[in-house]
Amino acid sequence: MTIELFRQDGYLKSCQAEVTAVYPNAISVDQTVFYPLGGGQPGDVGVLTRETGEQLEILDCYRDRDSGAHLHIVNEHFIKESALMPAMGETVTLTLNWQRRHRLMRMHSCMHMLCVAVAAPVTGGSISDGSGRLDFDLPDPPEKEHLEQRLNEIIQGNHPMTLSWITDQEMQQQPELIRTMSVLPPMGTGTMIRLVKFGEADLQPCGGTHVANSAEIGPVRVQSIKNKGKQNRRITIEFAS
Repeated sequence: MTIELFRQDGYLKSCQAEVTAVYPNAISVDQTVFYPLGGGQPGDVGVLTRETGEQLEILDCYRDRDSGAHLHIVNEHFIKESALMPAMGETVTLTLNWQRRHRLMRMHSCMHMLCVAVAAPVTGGSISDGSGRLDFDLPDPPEKEHLEQRLNEIIQGNHPMTLSWITDQEMQQQPELIRTMSVLPPMGTGTMIRLVKFGEADLQPCGGTHVANSAEIGPVRVQSIKNKGKQNRRITIEFAS
């Protein structure tokens, strides 16, 4: 299992790690700052640097469900150069593309604020570099300009982000914390469930990466509101600058 350093601190930009497995197109390590694809958030990209100074471009990151190991996907150009692939037990340095990660952190946090602005269950969602969307179980779509104004007011409320962990039993006693109907928090595994809180604005289980304060999200605009079913309203948000 790969230790996920970003769970405690989403602002870590790099770390040293020991190579635990080498595959034809991927590398696993004992710990990482790379977030793996999941929960609607893309996997991180960046660079792996060997002790020799040679670098491998990491194009994506996945988490193997069975082993819990993170697979850092290597650019095919480097796969052909077998001499550049590290060996088992080698110490390497993993460095994020921080600008991209930070934009994803801002947008992921924005989706939490959108949950506050729209009082309805979430049926799905995804985040990309510069935009994000949530689908709501909502009979009537909100008015676009009013929603945009309300969302920015919540963001500008300077809500500090804090983390806490609860047990499965405690989660079952607070079902109202679960806002996303399509993605439930991992339960029954014996691991603690992480709660992400933004001041008094929002509290919900989430494994993604977030900014330290809602104001760090910056101004956003409602790109579109679309009907995706009888009561399914898809709201897409993008950065205003």
